[in-house]
Amino acid sequence: MYKNKKYEVVRQPFPNGLINFIFNYFLMQRDAVAYLLKENKINSFNPLIGSFDDKQVPGCYSKYGDWVMDTLLQYARPLMEQKTGLKLVPTFTYARIYTQGNVLWRHSDRESCEVSTTINLGGDPWPLYIDPTGTKSVIKSWYSKKGEECEVKPNAPTGVRVDLKPGDMMIYAGCDLEHWREKFEGKLCAQLFLHYNNVNGPLGITHFQDERPILGIPKYGQLRDPQQFHN
Repeated sequence: MYKNKKYEVVRQPFPNGLINFIFNYFLMQRDAVAYLLKENKINSFNPLIGSFDDKQVPGCYSKYGDWVMDTLLQYARPLMEQKTGLKLVPTFTYARIYTQGNVLWRHSDRESCEVSTTINLGGDPWPLYIDPTGTKSVIKSWYSKKGEECEVKPNAPTGVRVDLKPGDMMIYAGCDLEHWREKFEGKLCAQLFLHYNNVNGPLGITHFQDERPILGIPKYGQLRDPQQFHN
C-alpha cells in the first residue's frame, strides 16, 4: 500500500509487550523530569531531559533523540524497508505525550522526515488524518507563530481518518503528504515518531542521523556549555 499511496497502516508489528514498556518508560521519564524541575534540581535548558515547551504543540511533554527511542529507530529499520521497498537511513526520533485540548495542526514535515512512522504508545484514542492526494493546502503554518492556528486553503481535501490502537503504527511520506489531528478530547495520548530518509532519493544520505555524529544525542545546535545545565 505504501508504494501506491505513500502511506500504510501496520497493526501490531512489534513483539508483545515492547510498546507498553516504552509507554510506561516515557510516562515515568515525564514525571521524573517534572519533579526535578519543580524541585529546582535540574536546568530546564538541558536538552537531554526533553521539554514541556514543545514548539508545535505547546504544553505537551516531548523528547528528541531519546536513547530508547533511537534504539527502536534502528530496530525498526528492516521492517520499514520491507514495507516501503526502499533502502533507508535513520535520521531521528521524536516522542510526545499529548494532553486534553492539544491540537496537531495540518502540516508536512522537514527534509529529515522523507519516510516516517507514527506509533501509538498508549493512552486514549485520538484519530489522525492524512491527505493522500499530496495537495499543499496550508497557507499559514504553525511555524509562523508559536501556538497560533494554521490556515488552509478553501475546499482543502478533508483527508483520510486513521485510528491507531496502542502498538499500531502508520508509515507515511511526511514531506509529501499533509497530516494532522483535531482537538484532543481525551486525557492522555503518547505517540512516537521514527524518521528515515531514502538512500536512493533526491536527498540521499545528507540527513543521516539528522546530521548528528551518533544517535542518542541532541542536535548540535542545542548543545551548550555543560556548566549551564546546573543551577
